[in-house]
Amino acid sequence: MNVDDILLRAVDIEKSFSGVKVLKKVGLDIRRGEVHAVMGENGAGKSTLIKVLTGVYPRDEGKIFFNGASVTINSRQDAKDLGIAVIYQELSLIPTLTVAQNILLGQEICRAGILDNGAMKLAIRKLIETYGFSLNPDAIVETLSIAQRQTVEILKALSMQSSLIIMDEPTASLSVKESENLFQTIGALKKRGVSILYISHRLEEVYRLADRLTILRDGERIAVLSQGEINPRDVIRLMIGKELRQSEHAGRMRPSRPEVVLRVRNLSRRGVFSDISFDLHRGEVLGIGGLVGSGRSEILHCLFGSDRPDSGDILFEGKPIRGTVSRNIRSGFGLVPEDRRTQGFIPLLSMKRNIVLTNYDHLVGRRLFISGKSELAMCRDAIQRLDIRPANSEIHAGNLSGGNQQKVVVGKWLMRDLKMLLIDEPTAGIDVGVKEDIYALIGELAEKGVAVILVSSDLPELLRISHRILVMRKGRIFREFSEGSVSQEDVLKAASGIQDREIESNE
Repeated sequence: MNVDDILLRAVDIEKSFSGVKVLKKVGLDIRRGEVHAVMGENGAGKSTLIKVLTGVYPRDEGKIFFNGASVTINSRQDAKDLGIAVIYQELSLIPTLTVAQNILLGQEICRAGILDNGAMKLAIRKLIETYGFSLNPDAIVETLSIAQRQTVEILKALSMQSSLIIMDEPTASLSVKESENLFQTIGALKKRGVSILYISHRLEEVYRLADRLTILRDGERIAVLSQGEINPRDVIRLMIGKELRQSEHAGRMRPSRPEVVLRVRNLSRRGVFSDISFDLHRGEVLGIGGLVGSGRSEILHCLFGSDRPDSGDILFEGKPIRGTVSRNIRSGFGLVPEDRRTQGFIPLLSMKRNIVLTNYDHLVGRRLFISGKSELAMCRDAIQRLDIRPANSEIHAGNLSGGNQQKVVVGKWLMRDLKMLLIDEPTAGIDVGVKEDIYALIGELAEKGVAVILVSSDLPELLRISHRILVMRKGRIFREFSEGSVSQEDVLKAASGIQDREIESNE
C-alpha cells in the first residue's frame, strides 16, 4: 500500500476517563476515496475514537497524521480546518433557518459587511446541482424530512471542502428508500475522492458499503478486514468474542390468550392515524411494523398520554384512560421513545439522576427528604440488572455510548411496578451484543406479565421477539399476523399495501 494513499492515520491512540482506559493503543488508517467502517459493541470505544479524531476529547497518547503530516487536533475547528467533518446521529441543524443558511452558517458571503443572500443562494444551488441532490435552498429545515436534513448536513460538510466525512449511524432514522438514496450519495462521494468513515451497527450496510472494516472490542483494535473478508458471522464473533444463538422462535407468531390488559377502540388523531383498534394481553409482546410515517410512534405517545387523540377509547385493566403522563406512569406505564436523547433522558444529568427522575414518588414515601443513599442504591440496582458500562453512577448520561444510554432509559422504568412498556425502535444505533441484552430483557418482562408494545423498523428484530404483529400503512392497521411463520417479505408486502392471500401456515 502506497503511503500517499493514506488520508488519515491514527497510531497507538489512548484515552482514559477517571482512570479507566477506554482506548488502548488503537490504530486506524483511512485511505483516500474509501468507505472505511468501524464496528464494535457499545463501550468498545467507537464514539471516543471519533471524538478524539474530531477534537472533542484530547488524546492521552498516540499520534495522528493527516495528508502525511503529524497534526494536533484539540478542537472541532482544528478538525474542520483539516477537512474533517462529522455527521452525528443527532443532527446539528438550526430548524428555523433555511437550507442555504444552515449550509453556510459561519461561512456566510458578505459584501461591504452585508449578507449577500443572492450570492449565497447561487453558491448553494451550484453545490446541490454538482451532487445531484433534490433540495430547495430556500426551504426551512424544520419542514424537511429526516433524510433531507441529513442531506443538508452532507452538503454542509462538502461546502467546507471536507476530504473526510465521518457518518455516525446515518440510517438509524431513515426508511429503506431514504437509506438507499444515502448509499447512492456515498457512492458518488467516493467517486469524487471523498473518504467516508462509516459507523454503524447494521451488518448488512457495512457488508454492502465498506471497502474495509475495523473492529473494536473493549477499547482495542481486534481486526481490520478487507471487503472480501467481511462475513457477518465472523464480524459478530470478533465483536463480542462468542457465537450468538438465534431464537428458535424467530419469525413464528405465538398467539396469546390470557387476560386482556389494554383495549384500544377506534383511536384516531387527525392527519396521523385513524380507526385503530386492537387488544393487548398480559405478558404479550405486540409488534407494530410499517414504513416510516405510517403512524406507529404516534400511537405509542397517545397511549402514554404525551399526545392526545381526537377520538376513540383506551381502556387499561378495564378502566378508561383519561389521565396525564404522570397518572399513567403511576398506573404502571413506561415509555422508551425513538429519540432517546431528546425525549428519553437528560444528557447533562448524571446516570443516577436520570434513573431516579421518574421514581421520586417511590423514594419519598412518607418521608420529607430523599436520602442520597436511597438514590444511589436505586441507581446501583439498575446498573447491576442491566450491566450498564461504565458502572459509574455520577457519569453524565450524555457521555455514555448509545447502548448504555438506552439501558438507562429502560432502567428507570424497571425500578417501578411496571405493567405496560411502550418501546419505540429499541435497538436503533445499538450494537449486536447489547441488542441481545435488550431482547432478553423484553422477554423477561413478558414472562413476568408485563405487556409490551414494540415499534421497530428492524424486520428481523420485529419477527424475532413479537408474539403478534400489526402492520401499519398510511395511518391504519393494514394487516395482523397472529399465527404461523411470517417472513420479512410478508411484513414488507403488507407495509407496501400488498394484501396477499393468507400465508400457507395460517390457512
